[in-house]
Amino acid sequence: MLHSSMVQFWQPQLSWQRLQHPTLGRQQPEIWICQLETGSNAVSGNKILKLRYTLELALQQKKAGVFTFGGAFSNHLAAVAEACQRLGLTSTAYVRTDKLDSNNPTLAYCAKRGMTLIALDRSSYRQRNDTDFLAQLQQRHPQLMAVPEGGSSLVGAAGIGDINFANTPAGTAGLVCCATASGGTLAGLITNPLMPVDTKVLGLSVVKDSSLPQRIMQLLPAQCSTRQWQLNGDFIGAGYARFDTELLNFCRDMAQQQVFVEPVYTGKALYALVQLVAQQKLSARRISFFHTGGLQGLQGLHYRKLITAADLALLSGSKAD
Repeated sequence: MLHSSMVQFWQPQLSWQRLQHPTLGRQQPEIWICQLETGSNAVSGNKILKLRYTLELALQQKKAGVFTFGGAFSNHLAAVAEACQRLGLTSTAYVRTDKLDSNNPTLAYCAKRGMTLIALDRSSYRQRNDTDFLAQLQQRHPQLMAVPEGGSSLVGAAGIGDINFANTPAGTAGLVCCATASGGTLAGLITNPLMPVDTKVLGLSVVKDSSLPQRIMQLLPAQCSTRQWQLNGDFIGAGYARFDTELLNFCRDMAQQQVFVEPVYTGKALYALVQLVAQQKLSARRISFFHTGGLQGLQGLHYRKLITAADLALLSGSKAD
């Protein structure tokens, strides 16, 4: 049974929207976008699912809070900060940076919600999954529970199994897709008990990481039934968080249809899916695309002058100041 605080926190609403795009002909598959409406850009999409059982475990074990890891503009850190504040838990983050920038909108958001931020240089950050390094941090934070980067753990992946992402308004999808970075969401879809066994799963990678397939395998429970799945890395482009004008224009076009995505995670993955469908590389007649959130990252893109103020307003679905 969920902790009473968790029951109150867990109230996302499921919504579906059929994608319309000029490159998609009448004979091509339907693409349905599935979103979880939480009322927050920070704890949205896959984040609320991956944190649900993780934070419930912290509450059950009577931990004071959690410590975790993320980049300076991390969606995961923003989600952890807000979720922990709502649940009365403390949060500490080891941030991949040489120096904390108080003007960084993501870090400012986290700090405002009580998160303790600790800078960790890139060399040290690479040890974030090392057993000895984690043991040292656990000794430093005995009252906190460790949460992996991105919330991707067996417990985190289990939260993805609470929703049937194949159950579109038009019928069952033969393929379910999502953006993939740390692997937890894809692992959760692969083992999702609510989706039909014959529904396939496709992860659309947004990072250049040769270890990603192995980490996904490690997030699959030893004794579970899995479905057929693939990981596609053909549309990563110049690398993580890098995008060109074509991708940004795609995100702008989607915003005109009231589909709000950013070019780092969900926008890059949705663009990849549209290209694969247009190239007739997917056989499913109906496809479900899980919108994994990430809109809080738009503030960071604007802060780094990677998008304009007009783009920020358009892509986030708000009016320009």
